[in-house]
Amino acid sequence: MALKEILPSPLGFGAAPLGNMFRAIPEDEALATVEAAWNDGIRYFDNAPFYGAGLAEIRMGEALAGKPRDQYVISTKVGRLVLDEIEDVSDSGFGDNGVFKYGRANKVANDYSADATLRSIEGRLERLKTDHIEIVWVHDVAQDFYGDEWLSVFESARNGAFKALDRLRDEGVIKAWGLGVNRVEPIELLLGLKEPRPDGFLLAGRYSLLDHDRALQRVMPMVAERGLGTVVGGPYSSGALVGGPNFEYAPATPEILDKVARIRAIAERYGVSMKAAGLHFALANPAVAVVIPGASRPERISEDRAAFAERVPADFWRELRQAGLIHPSAPVPAPD
Repeated sequence: MALKEILPSPLGFGAAPLGNMFRAIPEDEALATVEAAWNDGIRYFDNAPFYGAGLAEIRMGEALAGKPRDQYVISTKVGRLVLDEIEDVSDSGFGDNGVFKYGRANKVANDYSADATLRSIEGRLERLKTDHIEIVWVHDVAQDFYGDEWLSVFESARNGAFKALDRLRDEGVIKAWGLGVNRVEPIELLLGLKEPRPDGFLLAGRYSLLDHDRALQRVMPMVAERGLGTVVGGPYSSGALVGGPNFEYAPATPEILDKVARIRAIAERYGVSMKAAGLHFALANPAVAVVIPGASRPERISEDRAAFAERVPADFWRELRQAGLIHPSAPVPAPD
């Protein structure tokens, strides 16, 4: 089933911050953020066991408990199992960045086998307080987590998780599956195979105003041609686009900060917010089904909604293109 047929609207909710990403988020603040998203009309929620060793799933399950289950869509990820074993989380997360060092202390084991995939899904049903999940992404089978070993990890997933999810989809247990990655290459590789048959992809950080060239040229056309869909995660590039210090989950480089400043200067002349620029750019690509900004505070939800509703003049996009700040062939919103 095409992702656009499953996903209820172009704006969803990315739950990574609920796993205490970069900071210890108070419980009431996390729950209030999900409630704000619900009250705003958001009905697609993406999660993963990796986010705080299950903390984000537990919090989201608590916040959505009692909501009509047929009115919202959940996606989550496989490839990692949350164990009962406790470990030191001070260096957990993306490499040595300690992105989730404030999450739960449970050990998270990498396992892309068919058996682990099924056990992983069972575990998050309990954490999410639901009896089914609509979409499952195979998480992080890419270079950023596995370096030179990523191809062997991909092969393990191909023989395990991919086949298991293909079967679950065909049996009607889930509605769709694909990859949830921060890199373009695994998507290219999967699209080059005759089997299995993914329904779409969650691509984080690689289709944003700050970084989109490779995805635009190598992935998006194939996704669109095959009638699949892409969920764009990280439309604000880990916060760098909207004034934050991080890009790609690490301190932004001078080059990135310079690019942000150049985009902001043009945006200010046209009265365009940086959030609006990021959201509208991603959604203009026909291969994109939904964008899922992350949020850890309730007020961020209303900011995202306002940005989504904001009108962005065609001349803004024209000037970005002329300045070489977006790729010459990148789709932009059609003029009103």
